[in-house]
Amino acid sequence: MATTLTNLIPELYSNLDVVSRELVGMVPAVTLDAVAARAAVGQTVRSFVAPASSASDITPAVTPPDDGNQTIGNVDLSITKARRVPIRWTGEEERAAGPGSSAIRAQQIQQAIRTLTNEIEADLAALHIYASRAAGAAGTTPFGTANDYTAASLSRKILADNGAPLSDLHLVLDTAAGANLRGKQAAAADAGSDSILRQGVLLDINGMMVRESAQIKNHTKGTGASATTNTAGYSIGATVITLASAGTGTILAGDVITFAGDTNQYVVVSGDADVSNGGTVTLAAPGLRKAIAASATAITVVANSARNLCFHRGAIVLAQRLPALPDGGDSAVDRTSITDPRSGLSFEVAMYPQYRQMQYEISCAWGVKMVKAEHAALLLG
Repeated sequence: MATTLTNLIPELYSNLDVVSRELVGMVPAVTLDAVAARAAVGQTVRSFVAPASSASDITPAVTPPDDGNQTIGNVDLSITKARRVPIRWTGEEERAAGPGSSAIRAQQIQQAIRTLTNEIEADLAALHIYASRAAGAAGTTPFGTANDYTAASLSRKILADNGAPLSDLHLVLDTAAGANLRGKQAAAADAGSDSILRQGVLLDINGMMVRESAQIKNHTKGTGASATTNTAGYSIGATVITLASAGTGTILAGDVITFAGDTNQYVVVSGDADVSNGGTVTLAAPGLRKAIAASATAITVVANSARNLCFHRGAIVLAQRLPALPDGGDSAVDRTSITDPRSGLSFEVAMYPQYRQMQYEISCAWGVKMVKAEHAALLLG
């Protein structure tokens, strides 16, 4: 084929407005980790996390106290996916398409970028199961009351209570909540700019950039009913809660639960496949906000809901790069990278000659991680 990727690039960008694109709100709002992006697929990159500190009284003495040791935690992140979208043209197909073949290929490549971008966005939205707690009412789309931003305030309150930095906060909504913002909130307006970091921002609410995403998840809850805690009692900050042998059904990772006498909605990171057996459930950090008394306490599993996400940028990490090549390259006759202006992500486009046909490959590699659950919250819908 006479067409090279260099000649095709103008067609790629001219077709950006032609190919359908879903809303991408998560990618511009999270941290892009260049260090993790250098790792091979499956290789672990370890990020260190300092523990919470404790204070003690000052007592004059000849020497300072023999204390101050801490156990440093860590969070692992890996490049878990290397994905490709192939496009193939034969010589006869190119001849039949005539001069329009390059424009068709450009749209095919844009569709491939759309596919990969949506996968990355969906992987980020799937991290909702690791958020700390939830605000809002399951089954009720936020912002349904005119000029009422309480839902956003309550999700931000969770982050503030958890000690998250109150700068660079983001609230990513599904399109239903976005429609309510546009239709019922007078202050809402598209405030996007050419900056990738501000693209798709509806407005700022209480210092949070509000975005929309087509990949926000709808979570189907477990079947747990009539479950209770055991009678051990649990203090503020506890994360592992033992159940009594009571009730029926399941509590799933990602479920939101409440305890009788406590209005906080906790996210479960590790559930119980049969609550009648007296197993355990693990809550996301920072754990209980209100102590549970030493008596059987009823547990309620919150209804199915949309999982809008409120978080500080540093809570979620995306490591994304071009797939690695061996020394000396491979059999591609041409390759280039292009950056998607909708998401800011870069992709590799390569040409592989075959017998009387050419295959184009669009590819990238990535991994995602919730590195700080305390700095992320759900806004249920």
